[in-house]
Amino acid sequence: MIKRLILNDRFILFLILLNSLLLFISGYETNQSNGYFITIIDNLITIIFLAEVIIKSREYGFKNYIKSNWNKLDFILVCLSTPALLTFVFHLQLDDFSFLLIFRIMRIFKTIRFIKFIPDIEHLVAGIQRALKASVFVLIGFAIYIFIIGILSFYFFHESGGKFYKDPITSLYSTFKIFTVEGWFEIPEAITTNYSTTKAFITYLYFIFVVVTGGIFGLSLVNSIFVDSMVSDNNDDLEAKIDKLELKISKILAKVSEEEETEIRN
Repeated sequence: MIKRLILNDRFILFLILLNSLLLFISGYETNQSNGYFITIIDNLITIIFLAEVIIKSREYGFKNYIKSNWNKLDFILVCLSTPALLTFVFHLQLDDFSFLLIFRIMRIFKTIRFIKFIPDIEHLVAGIQRALKASVFVLIGFAIYIFIIGILSFYFFHESGGKFYKDPITSLYSTFKIFTVEGWFEIPEAITTNYSTTKAFITYLYFIFVVVTGGIFGLSLVNSIFVDSMVSDNNDDLEAKIDKLELKISKILAKVSEEEETEIRN
């Protein structure tokens, strides 16, 4: 009964969600007794997760069990959460290991398995894979453009850009924000607060150029290629049907032509 329950995906999903909720609630704990109760439940769930790995390893064989990418993820996360369990069981004061508890919440991604029940999910996944392959060079080029504009903007505005261009990494992030065309005007307005009219005008032109080239044309190009690649399988099917239809028409016309020639000869 216990074995069947542990091997039940719905039960494991419930524990994943419960564990996630406990981790969330523990961030608001004010009562020590409540915190200890949450810790007990949390470690009991860890034990069940550990038992799941052991049972599945014995049930399918460790080599077969570890072949699955999902099982690999489960195994790694259980191993990462085990030190926190040991510190609780043996009453060890190893506060440095407490952060490992957060890794267990990553098991929530195991629920992605249930996406397979969505109708035609195979076509959707295949479309995403095809789109990523088709867009990889465009994405690399777009990333390089972000890097160029980010570094250029850093050297332009690191003295007057405040928090937006204080270092190269922050500059790259600010450039990406501008490319998303969300609140892009806030950055140049903050930069040009103490600028002269002429300098502010040139700065505005620079940011307009960045928004148009990166935010409008750049993202539009990436989106169009990605979406076109995702739906290309539908176009391929349609093109294949048209080719078959044209072939049939060609055969029919050829046959009609042969019959006409035969009638003319006779």
